[in-house]
Amino acid sequence: MDMNPNTTLPPGFRFHPTDEELIVYYLKNQTMSRPCPVSIIPEVDIYKFDPWQLPEKTEFGENEWYFFSPRDRKYPNGVRPNRAAVSGYWKATGTDKAIYSGSSNVGVKKALVFYKGRPPKGIKTDWIMHEYRLNDSRKASTKRSGSMRLDEWVLCRIYKKRGAGKLLDEKEGYMDEVQIDETLTVVTNEAKPTNEEEITMMTSTKLPRTCSLAHLLEMDYMGPISHILTPFDLHSPDPNIVNE
Repeated sequence: MDMNPNTTLPPGFRFHPTDEELIVYYLKNQTMSRPCPVSIIPEVDIYKFDPWQLPEKTEFGENEWYFFSPRDRKYPNGVRPNRAAVSGYWKATGTDKAIYSGSSNVGVKKALVFYKGRPPKGIKTDWIMHEYRLNDSRKASTKRSGSMRLDEWVLCRIYKKRGAGKLLDEKEGYMDEVQIDETLTVVTNEAKPTNEEEITMMTSTKLPRTCSLAHLLEMDYMGPISHILTPFDLHSPDPNIVNE
């Protein structure tokens, strides 16, 4: 397929198709040798490469990459696909998702994760594949018994999972809790206990690392440091004293 998106796509073009659009307008046209709406999905046998090598096999895509790929059988007379790649293998995860166009079931979406090494001791990576196949592809494959080719074309979406955002959120939440605790510790530590009663009072007011806002508002923060304020305690004015 002649793929040159730089000469056919308008400035600002972004490729974010739905599952239905991928099957109806791209995979179906590809299997029927008809032109796709835009020629930006290359034909690549993804199992001949590791996933981190695939981005350089296409001219389009930044965080996710699309490919038309054939699928071969794992065994000559079986229907299981061969998922082995160069230095690892793809392993299915979750359940298949039926894709509908209106009320018609037009295809199936399968999620897979790439593992380095060989099963069953492979090491899981962050590389994910969504594999789309037509709903009737299995029926067509049974007619080619004896051939190792299982499907002429499936459509594959490859991307690397980004987990840093969630980890960052968790760290930020943890830091907020630490700052609350450390701030209260500084306040209470400024009031150095001088007797057993004050020590008991300060110990009872120490907060856990995590607590609710309501608990913070109900806390008696003056108790542990009340002795500091004693020299500055203001009494009610004597009504018999008149300012001159």
